[in-house]
Amino acid sequence: MEKRLDVVVVGAGIAGLTAAALLAREGLTVELLEAHQQSGGCAGTFRRGPYTFDVGATQVAGLEPGGSHQRLLAHFGLPLPQATPLDPACVVDLADGRPPVRIWRDPARWNAEREQQFPGSGRFWQLCATLHGANWAFASRDPVLPPRSLWDLGQLLPALRPANLASGLLAASSVADLLTLTGCGGDPRLRRFLDLQLRLYSQEPAERTAALYGATVLTMGQAPLGLWHLQSSMQVLSQQLEQALAAGGGQLRLRHRVTCLERSNEPGGGAGWRVRGERFERQATDVVLALPVQSLPDLLGEQLPAGYRQRLAQLPDPSGALVFYGAVERALLPANCPAHLQLDWADPGSLFVSVSHEGDGRAPAGLATVIASVFTPAKPWFGLEATAYDQAKAEALAAMQRGLESLLGISSEQWRHTELATPRGFERWTGRPFGFVGGLGQHPSRFGPFGLGSRTPLPGLWLCGDSIHPGEGTAAVGLSALMACRQLLAERGQTLNISGLNT
Repeated sequence: MEKRLDVVVVGAGIAGLTAAALLAREGLTVELLEAHQQSGGCAGTFRRGPYTFDVGATQVAGLEPGGSHQRLLAHFGLPLPQATPLDPACVVDLADGRPPVRIWRDPARWNAEREQQFPGSGRFWQLCATLHGANWAFASRDPVLPPRSLWDLGQLLPALRPANLASGLLAASSVADLLTLTGCGGDPRLRRFLDLQLRLYSQEPAERTAALYGATVLTMGQAPLGLWHLQSSMQVLSQQLEQALAAGGGQLRLRHRVTCLERSNEPGGGAGWRVRGERFERQATDVVLALPVQSLPDLLGEQLPAGYRQRLAQLPDPSGALVFYGAVERALLPANCPAHLQLDWADPGSLFVSVSHEGDGRAPAGLATVIASVFTPAKPWFGLEATAYDQAKAEALAAMQRGLESLLGISSEQWRHTELATPRGFERWTGRPFGFVGGLGQHPSRFGPFGLGSRTPLPGLWLCGDSIHPGEGTAAVGLSALMACRQLLAERGQTLNISGLNT
């Protein structure tokens, strides 16, 4: 039997890589186990001939000074990846014959755009800005949410300020409630715009997105924050975190799919965990699970406490995604084509489209990659027999191409490369149950203090990733990893300090 490790981290997406690198830097013996042949998970990439495609995530937040990626990479002594701020962050076509909405990076320009597109909506946006300011200052003080111990509570209470207590009155409210509160609930065009944007970041429309969460994600595209387009591919984030893990003496093991977690009590060794796969076994004092929480019942079996199992069973299914990967001559794209667009489209649903930049490493000169995604219920794709599956996939591909023709003017014959990924493909690539994408959905009943904790009922088992506060996106899952690592280290009598936090 191999020597017991301090920590095994399961899942080498951005959350798992961050957790493993942080713990290794603190002197713990760490192994990071990943089922795939590369790291990155939903923020990974793949190649098709001369084209490089981002698997899922296509844009990054948190690179600005004080942002989560900036602080973590500075902690590891690594430079920021080459990136371009997105301006506009997105262009949203509501398919109503009116000019699309351009989400400008400059706050004054975005304010003018909003007033032109949604007259009289200023009170709603001002309330969002006020809530966002309180939320952002609160997050910078590094709270633990939701608290599950006295130590957790001790990290939460000092982070609270009067503004947070006031905004807390809206903790159970939705973004739609904010519209009503500000007298803007009667604007169907504004409501449709919010539904489209919030669906990207919370998997929920305005009426089911937590107000405090929505207020922040609706402000992410503006300076001094911002959304960023990475040079080369999304994989550069994973590569930097791999460097940080190696520098701390941690080990990344690819093609190591974990199938079972077992509590163990070794003679003279105290309580710990056995981590098993088909051809390997590890022993560790702690396990950090950077996988969707839907993985827990299969991994833990009867060890999962009944109450916790029931809570997981009551969670609604996250969405799956249909993702179109294409390549086209750049000259065929509209002039000054933005990097990110959104189209209100009926079949198979609203499209979120990402277009590569010239010279960004994703396509040869004069060509561009185009990625279009749409949310879809995941489980029905697994109940189709082969012929029905192929037919459903072909119909979805054709429908998405029609949407892209409407948005970009590219006919089906003009594509140099096309393929479609379904939830089945995402399950094979990421190992996520049913190919679920994103987290649990930021409904008021699952956000912040009402969400799942990174501290589980099982001692020595910690969670991070998009199922845990503060939610989905690479910037958010990095913070969830930081929170779990601080809790784990505190149990060992160690303190983890990151520059720019705990202020």
